[in-house]
Amino acid sequence: MGNFVKSRYKVNQTVNFRLLSDAQREDIFSAATEVLERTGAKIYDEESLEILKKGGCWVDGNRVRIPVGLSEWAVRSAPSRVTLYDQLGNKAMVLQDNKTYYGPGPTNTFHRDPFTGERRRPVISDTENVAKVCDALPNIDFVQDLGTPTGVTDTLSDVHAFRALVSNTNKPIVHWGFDIDQYQAITDIAAVVVGGLENLQQRPFLALYSEPSSPLLHSEEAIAKAVFAAKNKIPIVYTPCVMSGATAPATLAGTLVLGVAESLVGIIVSQLVRPGTPIIMGGVYAIMDMKTTVFSYGSPEFHTMQAGIAEVAHHMKMPVFGTAGCTDAHILDGQAAGEAAMSILMAALSGANLVHDCGYTGSGSTGSLEQLVMDDEIIAMVKRFMRGIEINENTLALDVVDKVGPGGHYLGELHTMDNFKKETWFPTLINRMRHDGWQKKANSSSMGDRVRDKLHSILKEHQPKPLSEKVNKEIDSIVEKAEEREANKAQKAKKK
Repeated sequence: MGNFVKSRYKVNQTVNFRLLSDAQREDIFSAATEVLERTGAKIYDEESLEILKKGGCWVDGNRVRIPVGLSEWAVRSAPSRVTLYDQLGNKAMVLQDNKTYYGPGPTNTFHRDPFTGERRRPVISDTENVAKVCDALPNIDFVQDLGTPTGVTDTLSDVHAFRALVSNTNKPIVHWGFDIDQYQAITDIAAVVVGGLENLQQRPFLALYSEPSSPLLHSEEAIAKAVFAAKNKIPIVYTPCVMSGATAPATLAGTLVLGVAESLVGIIVSQLVRPGTPIIMGGVYAIMDMKTTVFSYGSPEFHTMQAGIAEVAHHMKMPVFGTAGCTDAHILDGQAAGEAAMSILMAALSGANLVHDCGYTGSGSTGSLEQLVMDDEIIAMVKRFMRGIEINENTLALDVVDKVGPGGHYLGELHTMDNFKKETWFPTLINRMRHDGWQKKANSSSMGDRVRDKLHSILKEHQPKPLSEKVNKEIDSIVEKAEEREANKAQKAKKK
């Protein structure tokens, strides 16, 4: 082929799209900084107020107005790359640029029983199952609890959930907590697993999670968690959950502006505490459906805004928390598949980094392992799409085309044997059989049937790597101390 193949043919190895121009991205970021300078935000944590005041903000009671220059400084100070590891210290996810990773979401009120189909409150065994299924699914990159467990001390359900997760998967974990005491217990458990806090700081497998309240409210617990993470050198996701038309303007651009402004407050506080603190912005940007009043996870506006916030974060050179694999549907059906596929593809196309909420159904109310298993298959398909088309001398295949010639076939060619497995994605759940084969071999099964069979097989057969007896005992001690603390709090509250 001589000089026909040039190096430029190896440049576009992936597929991305642009929703916003560079100027539009800058407009949204600039508008967000103006909101914080002109309108400001309410901060309900005294330490954070003092930090912001010393940083040059105007503080009037709980109302804080933040100079544009401080917002811009904080964004420059925050790292453009956050790396998360597994519990063995192996690099698992590099949150940067257009690298995309998927996982479930947290804190659903209900759980879809994987065997009976009943919609009920989650229990701790459900959390264990979520971790086990995530551990087994090859395209799920990190873990969240997919439901707040009941049947444990209510104020420690976050700690018990983390203990269940860390005991049943080796993958990175993104986890929430009620307040700083629980954050401390969760961090202590994570440190025990990897042999100390310094090891956790150097190779974190845990990212903490905190969420302000739209519009422009930062509770004592929410913003204090950003301070805690900065002091302890632990990555944190600081992410709003904004609802266009309800807690944010009805325009998509206005909702993006408000959400970015809310993320900026966490970024600013974290960088004032410790410049370079790893922090991930982003969030869940959705509409309130004016017919049903639900926070819609399946609307086209949802997908559009999720792409928009990813692009603005890239403009800011910051890692972004995305949302995908979720649905407004209540059961595993065509709507669930369609909405999940659309959001998973959109997240990848827009280059969102830490993409959560796979397994979310019923507009976020219900965690579903069936949905999670189906999402894993969709993610695999999307990952193949995102690989794009490799162009080089081998793939252009001029020699084999010339050899086969007109009217021939390529089934027996060595080139086919060498390349078809590398080029082709093979599904594990999606049906490609001819009708007769589908009837005989698959027993005329539906996608839902195959999803449930795979899920039940994982729950029955998959064995995550267990923690050592020594680590389990240390975790037991941390949880027992947390239980004693909460019991003492409850006793003091009764006396009052």
